[in-house]
Amino acid sequence: MAGPRSLRDLPSVDRLVADERLADVPHELAVEAARVVLDRARAEIRSGGEPGELLEAVLEEVERTRRPSLRRVLNATGVLVHTNLGRAPLSRAALARVAEVGAGYSNLEYDLERGERGSRQDHLTNALRRLTGAEAALVVNNNAAAVLLALAAIAEGREVIVSRGELIEIGDGFRIPDVLARSGARLVEVGTTNRTRASDYEAAIGPETALLLRVHQSNFRVVGFTERPALAELAQVARAADIPLVDDLGSGALVPVGEEPTPAESLRAGAELVCFSGDKLLGGPQAGVIAGRAELVEKLRRHPLQRALRADKLTLAALEGTLALALDPETRGEIPILRMLEEPLEAVRARARRLAHAVGGEVEDTVARAGGGALPLAELPSAACAVEEKLAEPLRLGDPPVIGIVRDGRLLLDCRTLTDAEADEVARAVTAARAWS
Repeated sequence: MAGPRSLRDLPSVDRLVADERLADVPHELAVEAARVVLDRARAEIRSGGEPGELLEAVLEEVERTRRPSLRRVLNATGVLVHTNLGRAPLSRAALARVAEVGAGYSNLEYDLERGERGSRQDHLTNALRRLTGAEAALVVNNNAAAVLLALAAIAEGREVIVSRGELIEIGDGFRIPDVLARSGARLVEVGTTNRTRASDYEAAIGPETALLLRVHQSNFRVVGFTERPALAELAQVARAADIPLVDDLGSGALVPVGEEPTPAESLRAGAELVCFSGDKLLGGPQAGVIAGRAELVEKLRRHPLQRALRADKLTLAALEGTLALALDPETRGEIPILRMLEEPLEAVRARARRLAHAVGGEVEDTVARAGGGALPLAELPSAACAVEEKLAEPLRLGDPPVIGIVRDGRLLLDCRTLTDAEADEVARAVTAARAWS
């Protein structure tokens, strides 16, 4: 059936939604879709075009409206902790805990042994203590919240000393000075961008100093003519002044990964509190973990902000499942991020060869990245299947969407961030995208 060619040919909304093919669609949804399609058709006609078959467009609009906005995506970018694509994928163990806890009621804040109110923070304390060596631990909804809570609880109205080389900005405009300001603490900058010594901190300490803050440089490194005190040296300065040292570790690697510091190393070196993310190199859900001296952790737990920043039951369940795997060297490889980091290049290349054979592509050696502000200088040897650049859009708009990297006129589908099963899905998606394009 030909589409309308003039504004007069356009049907009314009522006439459009009366078609029997929309009988099973809720009336309000059908009306909303029809209005969108008719508005689009009017604009198309005014511009000299033809809007096409309207009922088909309404059915497509209904389907688009019903489709969830937050969708599973196949990450073929080679960036393991991809912030735009949801950071760390969860392990099967973490997902199982989420399903179990989320399907019904739970003892989130109920002590089963004593039969009375409990604390949601108790569920992860033992695992975090074992993994970090801390006296106590607390979980909030992300690492920015962890830093904010630590500063608000310990340093509100007082001074916090930070190196100028650590006044970072990371994704989406997150700036350390802004967090300090919102916490109510006052920033005292020491040193220079590239060189800060322990003596700079020592000279800046005064009666209003609440703590020393060390910040992970996250997604950049200063190289060349640089100097930065070792954490143990900084801890000595803090102890001499009888003030705490707080170490914002950022990525949260609980086990050794490249040059990333672990919370256990930081606490052994003398930090009294460490803050780190749950959804980066730890490989769990979005969360912020604070671990360290029991007296300070308790001070944070009792602060009014803690209730506003606390993690929900599903986050705690996913993090508990992840920590259980991290505790056992035999099961750490089941955490997807750690598996991807440690997978031998030949296994990645074999996956790329299989994908290339399935779609008629070419294998190309690439370099993968940790991402998420972790290991910014690290290059992970990888392999990709190279296909036509024109497939980037249809793959991105497919179901499931496939996101690769366009480079030198080709679309690279990096296989370090794909499982074997996902590579098979990508092969089917490429075949469908070629038919679509």
